[in-house]
Amino acid sequence: MNRIEELYYEAKTDKWFKGFAVFCRIALAASFIPTGYVKIMGERFAAGLPSNNPLGHYFDALYLTGYYYTFIGVAQIITAVLLLIPRTSLLGALMYFPMIVNICVLTYATRFDGTRLVTMMVLASLFLLIWDYDRLKHILPFKQPKTDPYVLKKPLGKRLRIIFFGGCFIVLAIIIIGTFYLYEITPGNAEDECRNQCASSKNPAACEKFCDCIYKQGQPLDSCLAAFDKAKDIRKSDRK
Repeated sequence: MNRIEELYYEAKTDKWFKGFAVFCRIALAASFIPTGYVKIMGERFAAGLPSNNPLGHYFDALYLTGYYYTFIGVAQIITAVLLLIPRTSLLGALMYFPMIVNICVLTYATRFDGTRLVTMMVLASLFLLIWDYDRLKHILPFKQPKTDPYVLKKPLGKRLRIIFFGGCFIVLAIIIIGTFYLYEITPGNAEDECRNQCASSKNPAACEKFCDCIYKQGQPLDSCLAAFDKAKDIRKSDRK
């Protein structure tokens, strides 16, 4: 058994890592229960998000899919319940991961302001899958060498805890700061949020045109981004 696997099995017996795994399971389940309930009740998800918002377009279309919308809600509730039950937590994590990855890609594609939180949820879901590596490894398409059951030689030292949880804070900081500078312009969650960024923008007029394109004309995000870039190019040419 290599040193990485030894550290893994030592972490599995550590109360700090066990507590973090329980926290992740509860947090992820809590994120799906209300969203699933809204869909089962037949209500539009994120009711406060305007229809002309890029993600609002998606939620409107999803809301009109009938029983498929309800099916998604039921799947989310089932996944949350499975995560909360220790015996079925691995199945819940396996179901949760593809769902949250899909949601994460969606939020980045629509430049949604909640991308930071969704990215953290993806990482938490990935941690749960790694946490159950000892059970998952038997279904992975890799040859598994036969090893004797691991016997804990000594308790996990504080150094690994510091490295892991310190690394978590660093990753969170990178996500928060990185996503803040990821896009030059975003539609925001409402028209006033979109226009608030124009005051500090390098191209206020182009920014206003972008917001008009999103919230006044209801155009797709790609079309409005193209209009934004065109307005910037026109201003550059006027300066010359």
